[in-house]
Formats: sequence, structure tokens, C-alpha cells
Amino acid sequence: MFNFSELVLATKASRFYKAGSDKFGGISIDSRTIKRNEVFIAIKGDNFDGHDYIESAIKSGSSCIILSKSCVKKIPSRISRIYVQDTVLSLGDVARFWRNKFTIPVIGVTGSNGKTTTKDMLAWVLGSKFKVLKNEGTKNNHIGLPMTLLKLNNSYEIAVVELGTNHFGEISYLSGIARPNIAVITNIGPSHLEFFKDLNGVFDEKTSLLKYLNRPALSILNADDPYLKKLLIKKNISGISVGIRNQADFNALRIRMLKGKVLFAVNYRLEFTLGAIGEHNVYNALFTVAAARIFGISYEDCARRMRSFVFPPARLQLTEFQGIKFIDDTYNSNPLSFKIALDTLASCGNKGKKILIMGDMLELGKENELFHFNAVSQALRVCDVLITVGRHSRLAAKNASLNKSRINDIINCFTAQEAAKVLFERILPKQNDIVLVKGSRAMGLESIFKK
Repeated sequence: MFNFSELVLATKASRFYKAGSDKFGGISIDSRTIKRNEVFIAIKGDNFDGHDYIESAIKSGSSCIILSKSCVKKIPSRISRIYVQDTVLSLGDVARFWRNKFTIPVIGVTGSNGKTTTKDMLAWVLGSKFKVLKNEGTKNNHIGLPMTLLKLNNSYEIAVVELGTNHFGEISYLSGIARPNIAVITNIGPSHLEFFKDLNGVFDEKTSLLKYLNRPALSILNADDPYLKKLLIKKNISGISVGIRNQADFNALRIRMLKGKVLFAVNYRLEFTLGAIGEHNVYNALFTVAAARIFGISYEDCARRMRSFVFPPARLQLTEFQGIKFIDDTYNSNPLSFKIALDTLASCGNKGKKILIMGDMLELGKENELFHFNAVSQALRVCDVLITVGRHSRLAAKNASLNKSRINDIINCFTAQEAAKVLFERILPKQNDIVLVKGSRAMGLESIFKK
């Protein structure tokens, strides 16, 4: 895979020592799974330091170590080593070097909501004709993206990679490593505002992906998003548009929900069916159809492949627990995804009560109280019963219920366990009721409906 001189060149190392073989089988950051003759990069995370596991990596067969200049550990003379300023940045450098060896098209997916589902759906549909590399799960950061790209080999024909961010500059950094040809930006919403300050900050960060596209370059943008629509109107980028409400290159029509599925048409063509609820998933499908058409996949093949697509867990997923119907949207939460979840709950058409268990939305910055108040106000227009979990949701619910009209429909809890007890022992949902569970990942709300 790599030879020693390539690693030195990629990391721009000025201090190194070569011993034994010049060629190495792969790159690893985990001493527990490293294979013989692989390179071990001793990265340092928030809760661990790879330098503590160098001896373990060597015992498992690593023949080359990339480590920090400041590390004073004694390395056996039989082991090659490369000293760098920052091992995490060096992981990115090595991944960038490796990606540049391949000329295959790379699709980069980002946005405030829907990027993981879009990435997975893209890879699934494109996989009907091509061998596709993608990030597993949400490994979309400065560690996960490089490790994904290091899996590239000559058998892959397309790569679909998700790019995540919660600080300025991260999309630019990841784009510089992945060098995508096609940018998919799903939407611009109020996420991680603690760091991005406002929607303009989110827009600047997400759209920085467009500045780093590798030629031939193309973008696929949401024409219904007010921020992205401006880019399409200016026509200062080579872009394809998708939309439901506004005119676009790929429009969804005749959208309807039927027995836990979404049915719709694209550009007056044949009907598509998705095995999940929620209009938001239609956007994910439109991005996928647009990209698939670029690579010559027919509408018919797109529709056929989408019918068997399995959606990622905990994203508006219908499930049942103890005879109660749940909508599991516990993966994460921000004001835009919260509204999407409420819209989905409102469109369910169940004959019983609509119950919402709402956990705090995190990293919203100075407008945190306002976002939670608005969310609770929206929720009370949709649901019959609101159970809050967390300080911010509880405070917003108390403020929203000052008019006393819905005070008996709101129950405030401190923990997910308390909310579960309230639901199963006090509310007692019936067969026709449906419970939406929505909150940021750190709230742990998934424990409510899991054994």
C-alpha cells in the first residue's frame, strides 16, 4: 500500500528512521485490530492517547510508527518511525496523499440535516451499477473521513463521503482531503450555533465545500432552502437543483404517505416508494436520483433500488415496543430537524393521541431559550401530550404553559428514565396512539423504548 518514502513525503516529516521493509500493508490507528506490517499512527483524542498503545501495536505486528515529535518513548531499532508535529493532522495528510492516487469520482455530502441518510441512499443506488466506497455510519470527521479514504483501492469506481462539522474550517479541511468532484448540500439549518453564531455562519461553513471541488466539478443543491436557493439564482456555480415546492431540475410530485411509506413521482415520471415516513426523505431521494442520473442510472433502476433501501436507525424510524407505536428520532436534534419530526408526527393520520417526548437540543448558543420556546409552542399545536426531558425543554414548557390552556397536557421530567415511567405508568398509550421521541443524542432518549 505505502512505502516509507511516500509516508515521509505525505507527512512532510523532517525526522524519521527507516528499518527493515520499505513497504507496508496499510494504516491503522487501533492497536487492537492492527495487522502485521501495518503502519500505526498514534493519534491523540479527547479521551485517549495512541502513544500509550505503541508497545501493543508493535507486539501485534506493526513495523512502522508515526508518532509525535514530543514523544520520548524508546522504540525498538527494528521498527521504522516517523516523527511529526501533530499525528491527527498527519493522518489527514496520509489520507490526502492516498486519495490523490485515484481518479475515481468522489461525491461529498454535507448539510444541517439528512446528510447520513442521503449518503447511504446514494451509495446504495449507485451500488447497483458500481462498486462504491462510503463512510460507515457517521464517521464523517477528521478521523473518520481519512480512515474511510484510506480504504480506497483499484476495485472502487465511486466514493460517497459524508462531511460533518461543528466548528469553522472543518468542511474546508475535510474537502481538502477528499477532493470531491460533486457536492451535495442538503440544507442550511440552525445546528451547532454555539460555534457558528447564526445561520449565515452555518451557510458559510457548509458551502465552503463548493470552493474545494476537484474538476470536473458539479453541485446538487436544495432549491427549497432559502440560503441555497440564492446560490442557484446567482448561477455562479455549476449546479443541479432539487425541490418539492420550488421549480427545480428534479422535482417531486404527488407526495403521499401510505402505511408507513412515502410515495412520490419525479419529474412526472414513474412512482417511487421509500420504506420510511416523512416528506424530508423525499429530498434525500431527489439528491440520489440527481446523482444517479449523472452516472447513467435510469429512473426505473433508481426506483427499483430505492424500494429496498434500509434507512439508518433512530432517524424518524417507525418501531413498536410493548405494543406501542413509536417514531424513533433520537439520533440528534436541532430546530430544523425538530420541525421536520413534528411535521411527520402531524401527517401520521393515527386515530389516537399524538404524544411527544422532547429532549433538549444542544449547542444552540445565545438563542437557546428562544429556540426551545418556539419548539414547545410548535409541539403544542401538534401533540396531545408533551413530555419534556432536560432543563431547557422544561423551562420552555413552563413558559409556554403560562396561559394555562394546555398546562395539564405537559409533564416535565429530569431524565429519560423518569419520562419512560411517566409514559408507561401514567399516560398509558393505547393501540391507536403514537409516540414521537426526539432529542439530542446526549439526552439518551432511546432508552425509553429499548429493553
